[in-house]
Amino acid sequence: MQPVYAYSIVLGLAFGLSLMLTPVSIWLGKRFGVVDRPGGRRTHQGEISRLGGIAISVAFIGTILAAQWLPIPRFDPKEVIRLSGLVIGCIFLFIMGVVDDVFELKPIPQFMAQLFAAAIAVGFQIFIETVNNPFTGQQVVWPYWFTVTLSLFWLGLMMNTVNFLDGLDGLASGVSIIAGVMLFIHSAFRLGQTSVGLLPLALIGASLGFLLYNFAPARVFMGSSGSYVLGYALGTLSIIGGAKMATILLVMGLPLLDLAWQAVNRLAQGRSPMSGDRGHLHFRLVDKGYGTRMIVLAYYVFCAVFGGLTLITTSAVFKFVALIVLGLFSLGIFVIAARRRQQIANTPN
Repeated sequence: MQPVYAYSIVLGLAFGLSLMLTPVSIWLGKRFGVVDRPGGRRTHQGEISRLGGIAISVAFIGTILAAQWLPIPRFDPKEVIRLSGLVIGCIFLFIMGVVDDVFELKPIPQFMAQLFAAAIAVGFQIFIETVNNPFTGQQVVWPYWFTVTLSLFWLGLMMNTVNFLDGLDGLASGVSIIAGVMLFIHSAFRLGQTSVGLLPLALIGASLGFLLYNFAPARVFMGSSGSYVLGYALGTLSIIGGAKMATILLVMGLPLLDLAWQAVNRLAQGRSPMSGDRGHLHFRLVDKGYGTRMIVLAYYVFCAVFGGLTLITTSAVFKFVALIVLGLFSLGIFVIAARRRQQIANTPN
């Protein structure tokens, strides 16, 4: 089978399943009262189902399982093992995400669920084995205990990043699509990994079908059952096949740094770094009066531009410099936003 046909089948199947299942997730959320109501971090109108992760997860998992029947070449002898880790981890997180959406778990149980899912990935050979030195081009091999620790941290970081990014209509799903596009191009066309390239395509299709209902004004939210699976999928797909960490770091750089910035602030205030508030950049922009669609589209452009840098060059030094520029630029944004927020707080009424 020609790769283009396999790509079309996977993208179309994931998109179709998600498009059909999203209305079902809306009905289920309202039928069983698993809804978000205005208040706190949420400023939407009315009750909105937070079970949209059903559509994303079922479409993604179902499509990548169906894709295994396609007659395409596979390059990695451990691909089936790693695919099993991806699927099992996604199923576990989907179940725990639904539990969180229904019962609103405390931070510690959420953290333990994420850690267990990351351990599943590592147990199925999905871990960061080597890192390329951008200045010498040589691969750096670390001790096994360090690579496992780093992999667990990376996967947990990605799950929390997407989870906290899910604060505005269409933000998390749209950014996930952009990341998926970059991973697909890198896998399929830069590295020639046809079978691995099907995985981000399934993620793109599942997220796109959901986004049509989730873009502002949203009719459904993805909830933890969606954000955990998306974060886990992006984290594992950046490892499977290798040489994609820089791609995800550049696409998700702003949300990742925003997460780190808020985690430090919460710890400094004596709160859990996993607790929710309106301190994230996208919430601050909303509070300053910017429209949701404008903010979300600006995020799309920002993530796409920096992610696209990984596709225009193979230079590891260039990517390293781009990461430094991204970090400094994002840090400047956070500092300005924090100072203006402090100025507003100190302004007498």
